[in-house]
Amino acid sequence: MKTFRHIEPRSIEEAVETLRRYEGRARLIAGGTDLLGQMKDRFLPGYPEALVNLKSIPGIEGVREEKGELIIGALTRLADIATSPRVRAGWTALAEAAGRTASPQLREMGTLGGNICQDVRCWYYRHPDNRFPCLRKGGGRCYAIDGDNRYHAIFGGSVEQGCYAVHPSDTAPALIALDARLVTSKRTVPVEAFFAVGVSKTTVLDADEVVTEVRLPAAGKTRSAFIKFALRRSIDFPIVNCAARVAVENGRVSQTRVCLNAVAVTPRRAQAAEEALVGQALTEASAEAAGQAAVRDARPLEHNAYMVQIARTLVKRAVLACG
Repeated sequence: MKTFRHIEPRSIEEAVETLRRYEGRARLIAGGTDLLGQMKDRFLPGYPEALVNLKSIPGIEGVREEKGELIIGALTRLADIATSPRVRAGWTALAEAAGRTASPQLREMGTLGGNICQDVRCWYYRHPDNRFPCLRKGGGRCYAIDGDNRYHAIFGGSVEQGCYAVHPSDTAPALIALDARLVTSKRTVPVEAFFAVGVSKTTVLDADEVVTEVRLPAAGKTRSAFIKFALRRSIDFPIVNCAARVAVENGRVSQTRVCLNAVAVTPRRAQAAEEALVGQALTEASAEAAGQAAVRDARPLEHNAYMVQIARTLVKRAVLACG
């Protein structure tokens, strides 16, 4: 690794001011499970001059309820979310997603804020020493289109019709399904609108902006679930994952939200699946129809058509798990 400064602010305001002074040349660090790997492999064109350690700031971790709303600090560890009785009882999909992220050791380090802010996955984009200067790094092409694209996007590309990298977060689809909002040092953003596509950019955050907490509305009578498919149960990033939230009234689905991830460069809300479910009884047949609708617009590449079947099946199983 190259030399960098390590700065420990005592408040969010101090962290923001530090980021402003460095004008994009500093990065935030919490658990560091993604960032430190980036720095060791040096796959990005730029290298941070400083790391701003959020762990030195008190008061931005923990789980609490206020008037039925669940509030989770951005520095709350994934392991604590996965085992929280409060989260498991009302916001089950998030607890399940946190519990399926990476390995037990990494869940003890990784934070909720870091998990949703992590960079995309693509072995060309992340190849050490910036061997492939792809679109996401300001280069001229997406190497995955004609290369090894087994684990790439099945719903088309981005960044001017290229870039088939996928967003790997497990908690992101759960938060979208649960209609969560992110509170930052500047604003409040619906999680669904938080993810962005650009050159070396994965979220809408400004260079001097810090995520401080996540807010989830009261669960009410809804039930939620999260399902993940990976080659190994522990450690692996998802090949596809899915979260669903369903409310049933008088024997019919009255409202639902379904979100897939690892199938596109940002988490993908499956609105067609939601439309197929609302007004229907929650049955094997209606869940199957939702799965079919979710992948209706899929456009797989040469080597990843198998992901379409996985996505369809996960939508069906996640919806049925909410019954």
